[in-house]
Amino acid sequence: MRMIDILLVEDNPDHVILTKRVLEEYNVANKVYIVGDGAEALDFIYHRGKYNSGSDAPRPGLILLDVKLPKVDGFEVLKQLKSDPEHRSIPIVMLTTSARDEEVARGYAEGANSYVTKPVIFNEFAEKVKNIGLYWGLVSSNP
Repeated sequence: MRMIDILLVEDNPDHVILTKRVLEEYNVANKVYIVGDGAEALDFIYHRGKYNSGSDAPRPGLILLDVKLPKVDGFEVLKQLKSDPEHRSIPIVMLTTSARDEEVARGYAEGANSYVTKPVIFNEFAEKVKNIGLYWGLVSSNP
């Protein structure tokens, strides 16, 4: 299986633990980098602030991006990255507890590669995370 680095942008500590555990269990990623809000995600990608050296913030092969985030929401992070020619090719999967049609439409309109709702039930959430990781890590050819 091709190993990719994943940037997980998630402010819920329980979702972070679960997502990491599932990805590691299926050997989907070399490393999962975790940031807790949209502003930190942008700092990670653009090597600003505590990530200015770049050595601790490699270009991810996949971004798992929560929609509802503190500081800068997921839609704004998505919009900035997909409008930047240097970063628009990074696959971004939007993760949210909301399945509202207007949010799904907005995610795709702003360039999301996929939009996945987070189920409340643990096993369903684990299965979705596993499938996301397997698809983007094994099936899809990324630049």
